[in-house]
Amino acid sequence: MKKTAVILAVAFAAAVLAVLIFTTIGVSKFRCEVCMTFNRRTACRTAGASTEAQALRTATENACAQIASGVTDSMACENTPPGSVKWVSRK
Repeated sequence: MKKTAVILAVAFAAAVLAVLIFTTIGVSKFRCEVCMTFNRRTACRTAGASTEAQALRTATENACAQIASGVTDSMACENTPPGSVKWVSRK
């Protein structure tokens, strides 16, 4: 393999890694942990997002995905008030 091709491959990999890190860390201004109880099962999940509402919704959906089965149960779980909400960060 030519030296320039190796340099280009390394530069491309570094750029992809930088974009991945920026989008993963830089966007999450709000981070919370939500605990949901549904059908006598409990699950807690943490999520981050650029808005408070989106972080809360994502954590709720992730927790419900662990304890609800099927679309109807998932929707019912997501419309249940959280058992607890703990804000990890609010920027």
